[in-house]
Amino acid sequence: MSAPTITSAVFDAVTDWSQPLLTYYDHASGERTELSGATLGNWAAKSANFFVDELGLGPDDEVLVDLPEHWQTAAILLGAWWAGTHVRLPGSDVDGSTPGAVVTSADRLGGYDDADEVLVASLDPFAMGVRDLPVGVTDFAGAVRVHGDQYSMSRRVTGPALDGEPTDDVLASARAAAASDGIVAGTRVLTVRPWHTRDQVVGNLLAPLVVGASLIAVSHADETRLAGLADTERAGLTLR
Repeated sequence: MSAPTITSAVFDAVTDWSQPLLTYYDHASGERTELSGATLGNWAAKSANFFVDELGLGPDDEVLVDLPEHWQTAAILLGAWWAGTHVRLPGSDVDGSTPGAVVTSADRLGGYDDADEVLVASLDPFAMGVRDLPVGVTDFAGAVRVHGDQYSMSRRVTGPALDGEPTDDVLASARAAAASDGIVAGTRVLTVRPWHTRDQVVGNLLAPLVVGASLIAVSHADETRLAGLADTERAGLTLR
């Protein structure tokens, strides 16, 4: 039987919750953040609990995620899927409907003046909050911290999961992408590939995670540093 949500499939593939599941680098800022399976799971659960308990979102509701590659972006996407919502990416406009919530960064707020619920992710290495936000805009990091770090929803989501595609189709595409790139369980995958579109999210973020690999994601990559980084992180595969 297939997983009830994309997030269930990701965490079902984890065999050692203490080991790094997602390591995020930003060569421009110098950030390095390492999250074990347990830590990423906690952030995803907090996000899911926030979407469900505070915003009342679930199946048939849409969450638009307009964020760059970052560990917080991964946690928010996983939380939204765990809550059963339909995640949309910028420009998808699957059916012209209005999302129940928009999660974006402070520098992208101008495009969402008409949204009912707007949340800003700080993209801070330690998930510190964002100050001086406009009235009606919520600091995502501050809002989710008070929510539980376990999530127990088990019902199957039958509606769309990502840009109009159902969970099973997204997972099938992710597993096919992993096979195409030679990613197998236990692989440490270093990638500089983006997560901006549906295909990129599926192939560059989800593909390693759903087959039990771990991901080392690098933003603003300095090509001269990648070989050394691959050695340091014991990456078995580098994807450009």
